Amino acid sequence: MDMVRTALVRKQVKLAFQPVVQTAQPDKMAFYEGLLRVADEQGRIIPAKDFIDVVDNTDMGRQLDALALEKGIEALFEEASLRLSINMSALTIGYAQWNDVLRKGLKKDPTVGERLIIEITERTALSAPDEVRDFMTDLQHKGISFALDDFGAGYTSFKYLKDFYFDIIKIDGELIEGVHDDPDAQILTEALLDLGHKFDMFVVAENVETFEDAEFLTSIGMDCMQGYYFGVPTLTPYWQVNKLLGRTA
Repeated sequence: MDMVRTALVRKQVKLAFQPVVQTAQPDKMAFYEGLLRVADEQGRIIPAKDFIDVVDNTDMGRQLDALALEKGIEALFEEASLRLSINMSALTIGYAQWNDVLRKGLKKDPTVGERLIIEITERTALSAPDEVRDFMTDLQHKGISFALDDFGAGYTSFKYLKDFYFDIIKIDGELIEGVHDDPDAQILTEALLDLGHKFDMFVVAENVETFEDAEFLTSIGMDCMQGYYFGVPTLTPYWQVNKLLGRTA
């Protein structure tokens, strides 16, 4: 925790970018997810599992969310064609630093809003449904989209789901891993996909690791897929590589 605290003071954080592909055209990116990476003084990545659950209910969690947004908006400034999702906890709603970062980003580049997706986990969304709903409504008017992360992880209240108006739902990876060989998981995945479509939401399958899982998800009409089968999170995304190589596209 001391290492995380020091990293926050020194802003020793980066985003790793993972592609979310269109199922119908797996070579086409729907968007990228920016995953926050926190480094120690030697530049080594501190595993998120070692601290994320502890900091989520503290001010450090709010600072991490604000820094993730700051890094995400920097990437959107850097690459005009990029569409990017950034994670935040519902506990960060109303946090002045996070809102200040967003306000400045939208002022500097009006296209940021239409290219930004905010991911909120199912668990934290249901902790304050009224605040989340008002927050989403306000930012959706600015063109920002919202994704419900870890959908189907066990917390879902369908009463709230119909009121939230998420643009995207991301099916929890624990359900997706090995889905091609698990009849029960197949039934649940198809049900969640159908539910998302009935609410006019795009549906993303997380943690797609194998050809067999990707093949099954394609067969049922999954909208998008994300996972190591399509690309690992990288600290050097294509637009930075292109810049280093002097490419324009």
